[in-house]
Order: sequence, then C-alpha cells, then structure tokens
Amino acid sequence: MIRIVLVDDQELVRAGLRSLAESEDDIEVVGEAADGRSGVSRVRELRPDVVLMDVRMPRLDGLAATREIVADPALADVRVLILTTFDEDEHVFEAIRSGAAGYLLKDVAPAELRRAVRVVAAGEALLDPGVTAAVLRAVAASPAPRSGADRIAGLTEREREVLQHLGRGLTNDEIARELYLSPATARTYVSRLLARLGARDRAALVILAYETGLVRP
Repeated sequence: MIRIVLVDDQELVRAGLRSLAESEDDIEVVGEAADGRSGVSRVRELRPDVVLMDVRMPRLDGLAATREIVADPALADVRVLILTTFDEDEHVFEAIRSGAAGYLLKDVAPAELRRAVRVVAAGEALLDPGVTAAVLRAVAASPAPRSGADRIAGLTEREREVLQHLGRGLTNDEIARELYLSPATARTYVSRLLARLGARDRAALVILAYETGLVRP
C-alpha cells in the first residue's frame, strides 16, 4: 500500500485528488493539509511514502515545504511529487532543485497521476513531457556556462549513456531496453551514478545531465 499526503490550499482539489488516488487498491490517502507549513507537520507526523504538493499556498509555499521535507533526515524515505497548474520554467527548475522527485501539471489524466505516484514511490524521478520541455527551454535560455563537467569526467562510456537516458526522463526498465541491459543491471548503474556523483536522487541526476550538456535542447 502506497501512503500519500495531499497538500493543497483548495479543498475541492484535495477532494478530487483523494477520489482519483483511492480508486485503486494500492494507494491510500492518510492525511491532508491546506498550506505548506501544515503540510510539513503532517508529513512529519504521518511519514507517508509520497506527498502530492501544490506550489502556491499560504504560510509556506510548496517549494519551501519540499526543501524542509528533503532536508529532514527522519523523512529520507518520503518522496515529494509537485502537482500544480503552473508550468513556468523557473518553477520546474526550482522544484527539482528543491528535491522534488517529480513534477506534474494538474491537467494530467487520472491514470497518469496514479502511475506517477507509483513511479515516485518506487524511487524513480518523473517529469511529464510538458515539464521536460520546460526544463530544456530553461537550459537553452540560460547564459551561464555549463557546470559540473568535472563531476562526470571520470564516468565510463556506459555510465554516460545511462546518465543521458536519465536526463531524457527514462525509467530503469526503459533504460534497460534502450541499452540492451537487464533491469537489474540498469538499476545497478543508476545506484552507482548516485554514489559516484554525490547526487541526492534521480532528479538531481536529471539536472546534472542537462547542466553538463549530456542532454541538449
């Protein structure tokens, strides 16, 4: 059972999300909050697997709330999935840098929302296609030089290939199919990249792939 907490300042939205999420037997909504500050408190109290987090809320916005959750060692197993109506490029980048495991727009199909919850709960990073495009636009528009090139200098050719596919948003199984690897081997490569690059999670690897130019707009 995947336990989730809903954090959104609109009661109607929370009711809709609860209905969509709990229409499947493997997902349970264990708590709700109407602002970021209350959301952090509920997450610390309930220790869910996944938090569905809105961006713009009173008292504490979703990005700041995400940073607090990610920074708390006691919540290391909690994954934050940003779910919002806002697709501005700066929100996408900031959400990922804040430690969010995924970013979806609220017009996502119900089945895709449930899939996203499962993917994030399993430890994968997830961006919907529209969000991936926003990340690419932000990278293309940035005048700053690419950073982190020295961090990937020691990677093997295969590790670079895996990092490229991570940057494209592929899951472990999809990477395995692309590179003709077993799923277990793909998972091993991803775990190795996380350790070698000192990355907090898969989303951090996605950003690194863009910033170093392994994935180009």
